[in-house]
Formats: sequence, C-alpha cells, structure tokens
Amino acid sequence: MDGGVRRIFVGVHGSVDSLHALRRAVDEARLRDAILYSVIAWTPPGGDTLDRHAPEPHLRRIWVAAAMRTLRAAWDDAMGGVPPDIHVFLRAERGQPGWVLTGLADLETDLIVVGAGRGGRLRRLTHHSVARYCAARAEGGVLVVPAPPLARQLNHGVLPALRHRRAVHDILDNGHLA
Repeated sequence: MDGGVRRIFVGVHGSVDSLHALRRAVDEARLRDAILYSVIAWTPPGGDTLDRHAPEPHLRRIWVAAAMRTLRAAWDDAMGGVPPDIHVFLRAERGQPGWVLTGLADLETDLIVVGAGRGGRLRRLTHHSVARYCAARAEGGVLVVPAPPLARQLNHGVLPALRHRRAVHDILDNGHLA
C-alpha cells in the first residue's frame, strides 16, 4: 500500500475534522517513514483584492504569524505538540486550501490527507469542498479522513457551529479522536 510515498501533506485549520486528519497523517508518516508537511492555508481578512492593490508587508507578517499560531495550537490539541519521532515541517501558505495543498504535493508519490469536512446539504451547496478539490486535481494520492463519530453527531441539530469549537476539547479529552 505504501507505493513509495515519501512526502505527506496534511491540511490543518483547527476544526475537529482537521485534527482527526492530522492524527491520521501522523500515523501514515510513521507507517511509511515519510516526511510530514502540516499546512495551513490563509487569505487576508476581507479577501485578496485590497492586499493585491496595496500590499503591506507588515500586515502579511502578522497574518502569517496568526496562521502559524493556529497551526501550532492544532498540533497541541491533536497530539500534545509535534512528536519527536517523525520529520515534520509546519507551513503557512497563502491561498485557498485545496489549491495550496495540490500545489505543494506536486509529485505522483505525494499523499494529501484532509478531513472530510462537515456535511449537510446547505453547506455542500454554499462551500467549496477541499477534499473534492484535492481528489480531482492531485498528482498523487488523497486520503479523505471521515470525522469521528461524536463530531458527526455535533453537526446535527440546532447551532452546530457554536458547539463545534468547544467540542474539539471534549472529543480530545474523551479519547474519541484517536
């Protein structure tokens, strides 16, 4: 099953789904003795238009630093920090997540690991699916990791988005993410 995978790219943004994908990517990196690139994609607040017309290097540094803080916090939430037994590179890249991941994982032997995302008909109609984008455009393999059962339950009912962030710690503390 290895197929010569030497590099694994995992999209991370701090949601329960992406933390679950991160844990799976760590397992894959250990199994395949591969280098793991943990990637968070960012765009300027308010979009790219203003930044492209009047770029401000100081603001860009602030945005990259904020993205890196989110990425490190995701590692802390999912794994208690970056494990010392695998080679990990943390990257904050500007752009949409699918575009960033497929741009970085540009070899046939690369593997992209992403969370399946939160479902629901309305969400699928109004939001672009990173997993679908990567599956359609990746040079190598794409592993789409389904959400853990408790996270899927949280997506049903009233105001799932408000419960989502709080549930990250509940799922991790109760061992349902492993």
